[in-house]
Amino acid sequence: MTQPSKTDPNRRQFLRGSSAMLGIPFFASLASAESESAQDPSPPLRSAFIYFPNGVWEKDWVPTTTGSDYELSPSLRPLQSVKSECLVLSGLDKKNSHGGDGHYAKTANYLTGMPVAKTTGKDISSGGVSIDQLLASHMKDQTPLPSLELGTEPVISGIDSNVGYTRLYGSHISWQTATRPVAKEINPRVVYERLFGQRINSDTETAASYRNLLDYVLEDATSVRKKLGRDDQFKMDEYLDSVRSVERQIEFASNERDRSYEPSPAEKAFAGSKPGMPTEFPEHIDVMLDLMVLAFQSDSTRVASFMFANDVSGRNFSFVDGVSGGHHELSHHENNETKIAQYQKINEWHVARFARMIEKMRAVPEGDGTLLDHSMIMFGSSFSDGNRHDPDNLPILLAGRGGGAIQPGRHLAAEGQVPLCNLYLSMLRKHGMELESFGDSNGELADL
Repeated sequence: MTQPSKTDPNRRQFLRGSSAMLGIPFFASLASAESESAQDPSPPLRSAFIYFPNGVWEKDWVPTTTGSDYELSPSLRPLQSVKSECLVLSGLDKKNSHGGDGHYAKTANYLTGMPVAKTTGKDISSGGVSIDQLLASHMKDQTPLPSLELGTEPVISGIDSNVGYTRLYGSHISWQTATRPVAKEINPRVVYERLFGQRINSDTETAASYRNLLDYVLEDATSVRKKLGRDDQFKMDEYLDSVRSVERQIEFASNERDRSYEPSPAEKAFAGSKPGMPTEFPEHIDVMLDLMVLAFQSDSTRVASFMFANDVSGRNFSFVDGVSGGHHELSHHENNETKIAQYQKINEWHVARFARMIEKMRAVPEGDGTLLDHSMIMFGSSFSDGNRHDPDNLPILLAGRGGGAIQPGRHLAAEGQVPLCNLYLSMLRKHGMELESFGDSNGELADL
């Protein structure tokens, strides 16, 4: 893929007003009019790495056939509308996670693939830099934010005395170096302000002071809109509507109202102490994923990671029909059919949230395709079956076409012991990084 130059004006356009600064998407008509260096400018390539904890019930996750005619497994049924946009990858392993405990030694290296140091103190090590941070370093001068790290739960410190590991490992998948994790942001309002340079609550900590970013930039938007072709004008209108929609989501999620389920006292207390924090977990997930889409759409960043929850999360999933327990507890199903059925429903719920994000990205036109076409969105967990804590045959999905370098719509089953890092090496090279290896890779992942 041809990447725009660092100074290419079409990648540095912003709408401005008061203290607000709103990045705008890729507009072919604006690029053609203002760029002297790019005769046929192409949208940039983005990558995201999404994690959910506690593994999956493999029998309901892995499709029974391969190729493009495969049938979606029960846990993957929410992908039906976006099946043609996703690769289901099975048979990928993380050999450096066979040692250590069941969780921490597998989650901390989700994006590094290297051995995690067993420690209860400050001498932490994830084995190496994570793929997202390597990409962020490679593209750091091309966007306002080198990367975006998101989550829903705060960092947990202390020691898990049952296994002799620091709990810190369970709160991070992004590592700037082997010993330096990257802090994730869990408050949607703070993420919004970071993306668009406008404090929503500049006068008070209450939701009553909520002010729309677009109120500050509409005059500038009108000026820029006049320079756009008809198709790009329509695209501009859709983008501003998307920004407004996310603003409303943040406000709505943080307001008191009749709710679809009753949050726990801990959830209420935590949300109440942080203005902008949703109380309901499903809303929290959706708004964070929507913010990631906006970040890519506005070219605020081209690299992002997201943790649905921390490792060993005991999140109660009673908001899902047929589930009445905590996630971690149900993942330790002990082959109990009642627990397995609930565990599988949680897996299916996670996939449904991912599918919703992919649908949104596919609906955003960009260049000669869509935002999704110019992206690689990885989704998975750090081990397979939650009861065995098995780091082999990992549950991995990859959505998007990588700027034309990937053929989605298939189930690819790796044969033999194929490192997950082979996928990472392939993704890095598609971003133009000519690396010989990454983590424990022994080559690129074939047939992407």
